[in-house]
Amino acid sequence: MHVVPKVDLSASLVVFLVALPLCVGVAVASGVPAELGLVTGIVGGLVAGVLPGSSLQVSGPAAGLTVLVYEAVQTYGLRALGVLVFGAGVVQVGLGALRLGRWFRAVSVAVVQGMLAGIGLVLIAGQLYAMGDAAAPASGIGKIAGLFSLGGDADPVALVVGGGTVLVLVLWPRWRRGARVVPAPLPAVGLASAATGLLDLSVRRVGVHGLLDAVRPPAVADLGRLTEVGVIGTVLAFALIASAESLFSAAAVDRLHRGPRTDYDRELIAQGAGNAVCGVLGALPMTAVIVRSAANVQAGARTKASRVLHGVWLLVFTALLPGVLGVIPVAALAGLLVHAGCKLVPVRELGVLWREHRGEFVVLVVTAVAIVVGNLFEGVLVGLALAVAKTAWDISHVHVETEDLGDVGLVVRVMGNATFLRLPKLLDALEALPHDRDVRLELGGLRHVDHACAAALEGWAAARGHACPEGWAAGRGHALTGAPPAVTP
Repeated sequence: MHVVPKVDLSASLVVFLVALPLCVGVAVASGVPAELGLVTGIVGGLVAGVLPGSSLQVSGPAAGLTVLVYEAVQTYGLRALGVLVFGAGVVQVGLGALRLGRWFRAVSVAVVQGMLAGIGLVLIAGQLYAMGDAAAPASGIGKIAGLFSLGGDADPVALVVGGGTVLVLVLWPRWRRGARVVPAPLPAVGLASAATGLLDLSVRRVGVHGLLDAVRPPAVADLGRLTEVGVIGTVLAFALIASAESLFSAAAVDRLHRGPRTDYDRELIAQGAGNAVCGVLGALPMTAVIVRSAANVQAGARTKASRVLHGVWLLVFTALLPGVLGVIPVAALAGLLVHAGCKLVPVRELGVLWREHRGEFVVLVVTAVAIVVGNLFEGVLVGLALAVAKTAWDISHVHVETEDLGDVGLVVRVMGNATFLRLPKLLDALEALPHDRDVRLELGGLRHVDHACAAALEGWAAARGHACPEGWAAGRGHALTGAPPAVTP
């Protein structure tokens, strides 16, 4: 019989206390019953937790997918959520089986940070309305624009409850002894709930439907929606964003401990299996969550037993004490998510990027703005496209060097990567050469020549009365070891 180490047992309780309010808060912010967030947390522990991949990171519903889930529920309905999550899980398992997990590390960090920043901004804007028990506009830009008039619509009592929750979340970690015993989210939400009950405050509370009523497995007929173009796009968005968030979280968690490193492909399969089960239960999608994972490591966890047990504690709570959810004010959960959203915005990194990597700064900001103005999927695509364009620009360096040999003429050496992005610079340099001198064009320093530049060089040579040797650019630069004959006017 396997005995759970005491340190893993205590760590599991710490993770449970962190996960409980976050599971409920993410569910409420996603527009689904609170119990579904707990179901996803349970699956994250009991399914993803036992599978190989990463030993210490903890999975469950994440604030990073809140915006996308809310949009999906509003567009396709709550009943379709299970189909979307199940489809995303199958895609993740397929990606892991094809050993594509490691390739997620190739995604630009600026795009990931921009994605998280955009999610954080939309999450903050939306949850500020919930803190005031007010209705939020549908679009991200509408949420931000409406903040200027929120004061007249918000319930001041609810704002105090939500603001007090944020204050506790900020101040509690400063009491190091208390923070080591009880993580900040629990006292923040607990104190708000106690104050609301003792003072009989008239604020909106979490609706409790019961676990069996909340869980709605999709019918076989619902699977037919996976043929719809919009549904396919949402499934891919769920799968790719959840995978990226999970694997980046794994990389961060690996830096926090000295135990076994994450197997990215197996972890992707574990996340996919968990999401497939969540889909069958009609619950929220799951990802690895850095807040819970860091709490797990800091609490001294040594094996995966801690993350499995945290799922057990969530199951026990959901089965025995579901009524406790009904005393939690929605404003307190909104304050919890506003605090989480602020952590998603990489404020410290912005200054560093601006000073040292302006291009990365632009990618990050444009990705975040695109998410706020449009939606999460479109924003990520814009960020990826911009990152690719930036990389293409960075590597397309062409250097033109001219040497005057007196009576012999000019020697012009073209070096680097000749692509259409640098074609104007290349042509400007060549066309500026004097027409009354002999010119010898040496292209052996080119590492790459695309079709546009090859055609331009041939056209320039022809204009000078010279034809480049046939097939000189066939090897994308490797066939250019010798310079063509001199080009004379």
